[in-house]
Amino acid sequence: MDIRKLDDRLDASPQIALADLKVLAGLGYRSVISNRPDHEEPGQPDAEEVRAAAEAEGLAFRHIPVAGGNMGPEVVAAMRSALDEMPGRVLGFCRSGTRTTFLWALANAGERPAQDLIEAAAVAGYDLSPLRARLESGPI
Repeated sequence: MDIRKLDDRLDASPQIALADLKVLAGLGYRSVISNRPDHEEPGQPDAEEVRAAAEAEGLAFRHIPVAGGNMGPEVVAAMRSALDEMPGRVLGFCRSGTRTTFLWALANAGERPAQDLIEAAAVAGYDLSPLRARLESGPI
């Protein structure tokens, strides 16, 4: 797994395998968020498969799919709610980790300075420059 820390609450990762959920539980994660739509790529486990495997390991699960770059207010609010409500350390994943990182940043817009979000994402290897204006305009 390629796990990248975004902040003290959330790490981002590219697509995980079902077997990774046992490893994540062993590493102390308590929750998993999937930002990947079902059937985006052949062979990817669908959300219900991930949910079942996560719950079998005692992990909370949320599916907040993002397709076609649609990161409107309702999706951002769902991510914010998940981060506020889910227990413990959270791993968010999508195909590359970028959608998870974008949603994390948008969910934190207005609460943290845009530059801090951009720098934290850069340390993790993600480029938030396409979101700079949205992040600087405050809460979504």
